[in-house]
Amino acid sequence: MTEPKLNQQVTDLLAATNSLFPGNVTVTLGDQKSGYVRHDQATQLMQNGDIEVHVSDVTAPSYTASHEVMHLLLLLQGFPQMTFNLTTNNEKLDEQLMAIATELYDAVAHVLIVKNQRDHDLIDADIEDLYFKGLYATIDPEDPNQDDAMMTLRLLTLTDLLVFFGGELTKDRLAKVTADFPKSWTAAQKLYEIIAAKPIETPFAMRRTVVKLFKAFDDQMLAWDLPLLHGSEFVTMQSVLSDRQQRLEVRQLFDIYHSEMIETEQQTRAFIGLNKNDRQNAFVLPAPAEKDSDDFFKELYGMNVKDLFARLNMPFTIR
Repeated sequence: MTEPKLNQQVTDLLAATNSLFPGNVTVTLGDQKSGYVRHDQATQLMQNGDIEVHVSDVTAPSYTASHEVMHLLLLLQGFPQMTFNLTTNNEKLDEQLMAIATELYDAVAHVLIVKNQRDHDLIDADIEDLYFKGLYATIDPEDPNQDDAMMTLRLLTLTDLLVFFGGELTKDRLAKVTADFPKSWTAAQKLYEIIAAKPIETPFAMRRTVVKLFKAFDDQMLAWDLPLLHGSEFVTMQSVLSDRQQRLEVRQLFDIYHSEMIETEQQTRAFIGLNKNDRQNAFVLPAPAEKDSDDFFKELYGMNVKDLFARLNMPFTIR
């Protein structure tokens, strides 16, 4: 059996990533071969300051490895990341919410990643076929008589399919998905319209699109009478700030609200800093001692934004 190998484009991409990362980034290959590609076929493992990208399924090792390395490269280039600093105190629910938020975030990131892969000839007709097979290895066709527990997963998977193909499917593929997924395909097109509405070329544009997608996803869940993500509260989205915004007082850029959820680090009541413009969670604070709360919030609102983020050890991207 021929050993799987990575092509020169991936080797070059790895070199570019290592030039930005303080540790060492390597790629290792497994031996599974499913006959389709999905984005869960590679993982990042961090140890002693180094990152190993492990490609467990080598159906298309160069495609899969490059995809995962490009996710890492976006982080190193300052594109905004998500963190999860709140808990519902229900571990299973937390995991579900984090998984959904990650899929929505990734769908937006994939606009940049897929374009980069296509520019470097890492996606061709064969990869497109393998990706389409991966769709059917992830979700089953809809039951026309009833909605099932897979509706949310169908919506997320089909939205990502639209990103992968840039909204343009061949006649045969389009006929198949519209026949197999009539409800979720229509809903996925609405989410894709949000993603494709404006170019995603900068950290600010990416953050703006992710925030809009959280809201559009909840609108769809509401229409289907399914549980909401509440991504604007549950997910902390890294801020993208201009020089001027960094110098503003906190009160000028954020409103701070008490949340019903719990702050994860200290397991206490949480306060959320919501961006005034888009109402998205930008930072999370544990509740101060009751006797100190007035002074705490007075000081907090009067700080400049850059100093607050330094105190919180909260990274942000400069716009």
